[in-house]
Amino acid sequence: MQNEDDDLEYISKTQLKAEAEAQQMLGKKLLNLTKDQVIKLNLDENLYTAIVEAKRLTSNGAIKRQLQYIGRLMRTADIEPIKKMLAGWEGKNNAENARFHALERWRDRLIDEVATSQSDTLQEFVTKHPHADIQKLRTLIRNANKEKAANKTLKSSRDLFKLIREITESQENINENDSG
Repeated sequence: MQNEDDDLEYISKTQLKAEAEAQQMLGKKLLNLTKDQVIKLNLDENLYTAIVEAKRLTSNGAIKRQLQYIGRLMRTADIEPIKKMLAGWEGKNNAENARFHALERWRDRLIDEVATSQSDTLQEFVTKHPHADIQKLRTLIRNANKEKAANKTLKSSRDLFKLIREITESQENINENDSG
């Protein structure tokens, strides 16, 4: 007859320590979430209370001890749903940042190329977004170039960014309605 211990998988002390540290780091990520996000995670009461308490603390030593406690509580919790939810939120933020940078590139290209009398970018933008008000775009681009040349505040550049964002968002809504 085999010994029951032979059936159990051996886990080294180093591996246990690494897992505890990973859970503690996950707990640290939870401290950076808003209260609403923490509520959406549907944590058990003890873990939720520990996170709320850790957010209240100001002493580094106390925070470190509370993180260790959170890590210990997370050993018994099912952390896969927590990881999935965090990954979803981080992915959404990354997608939003990429979208924001793409809008900035459009604005910069429109301002720079119209200043050098190359209107290919404006035509490309209008082709992608046929409902765009080309006259308003041209006016804002021209004003942004004047402000840039006069070293004034870049109000028109900000207004151009807002207009580009509105145009692309309304185009996305049109595309969703057509496909849905």
